[in-house]
Amino acid sequence: MDIKAGTAAVAVAAPRILRNERRSKNGITSPWQWGYLIKYRTLLGAFSAPFEAVKMSFNCKDLNYSYNDRANSNDFLYIFQMLRIKHTTHNAIFKVHYAILLYIVSAISACNYSSADIVKPALVEISVFTEGHYRVEVRASIEAMITGINSQYKTTQSSPFADAYDELRILQSAQLNEKFIPFQQTVTEKVKLHFDDQPIDLHITEVDIPVPGYTKVPRISTIVFEGNIDRQVKQLNWYYPARFSDNAVRVRQVDSENDKWHWSKWQWIRDDSVSNNFSLSAVFTDPPLLDVISEYIVTGFDHIIPKGLDHILFILGIFLLSTKLKPLAWQATMFTVAHSITLSLSMFNVISLPASIVEPLIALSIAYIGLENLFAHKLNNSRLVLVFAFGLLHGLGFASVLADFGMPESRYATALIGFNIGVELAQLAILLVAYFSITIWFKSKEKFHNYITIPGSIAIGIIGLYWTWDRLSWPMI
Repeated sequence: MDIKAGTAAVAVAAPRILRNERRSKNGITSPWQWGYLIKYRTLLGAFSAPFEAVKMSFNCKDLNYSYNDRANSNDFLYIFQMLRIKHTTHNAIFKVHYAILLYIVSAISACNYSSADIVKPALVEISVFTEGHYRVEVRASIEAMITGINSQYKTTQSSPFADAYDELRILQSAQLNEKFIPFQQTVTEKVKLHFDDQPIDLHITEVDIPVPGYTKVPRISTIVFEGNIDRQVKQLNWYYPARFSDNAVRVRQVDSENDKWHWSKWQWIRDDSVSNNFSLSAVFTDPPLLDVISEYIVTGFDHIIPKGLDHILFILGIFLLSTKLKPLAWQATMFTVAHSITLSLSMFNVISLPASIVEPLIALSIAYIGLENLFAHKLNNSRLVLVFAFGLLHGLGFASVLADFGMPESRYATALIGFNIGVELAQLAILLVAYFSITIWFKSKEKFHNYITIPGSIAIGIIGLYWTWDRLSWPMI
């Protein structure tokens, strides 16, 4: 075996081969790609040195040619093939190292962040009983109310009062209630309820504060106001100050004697204004089918666009695999079927998982899709199985949102179907916008992979990994 001669043969053949490669459809044909390779060698060359040594020794061992035989065309063909294999291996190693490096940097950076809850709007349900009394239930974060963190902040961490919030968030129920008692007078003074345009004095009769639980999602407490009213009142309106948060309010008329009730539609209030008047003379009938479907379609769509960034990134991760419609359709179908199953089962109380498990796993599914896109060039069965499994997780996430929002008992299945349709329409909108705004510019599958799939998937992977870290309740481990 003449290793030196073999190496010399490679050196003589390399310039011609590289020139041909530059002309090749699959070769390095642009300065951007050369820069990509140089960047790899500069930043990550140390990682690949062991691989290089093994590959070169293997190649020289197998070549077994003398310098004088270099003119043989078969020899050059073999050398060319070996270099192509080496080039492919380089690309694979590059992708692994680049992704690992960025993931490690992301994880280290994430260590510097404290816990952060998403700031959610308050959900308000006002029940008016024909016997002559009312009951208002406000489901909101007491920690956020006390510390002044309202809907102008996306998360508690983006507020200057984040430390005060975190101190309250870990308190036990009785301890937080003690902190809330001095604040109750502020709540009753700022919140307003009018019957027939006449204000009434509000009194807090009950405060239900759950245990701290999973600290990466808001602890939703229930504040109850109760009192008596004239049985002849015709309408009411509601005011919940924006200094506490945005809010969604609806009214239920209750005829306890005849076991009948009637729900109004939700009103979303985001501008510190008083609600529109709610009529209290509606007929006690089931809400119309089309009204329920349309209301919950809007709710499902709104949960994804613009509020569901984690679900949006997962859908975009599916899109980045290929420019073809068939793989996209298969993945979207598997995801839809899966999350529809768990959403339905969860809402009918067949299955249930705590948010402390579901939320980190959803984030991990996003990170995995981003990582797998760096290596997968076509759709295979294992990918479909994974998308289906991840869809089951996302369905449990959808269920938690729908449970907070509530559904009419008489139209339970209808509301569930409407919500699911809204989610599907939002997902379809994301895929169509991505497909027709990006894919049309990339006729070459290789260019789409290099310019869109790789950087996009790395970004999705980093965000997913950070969310996984952030959603794990480290103080409780």
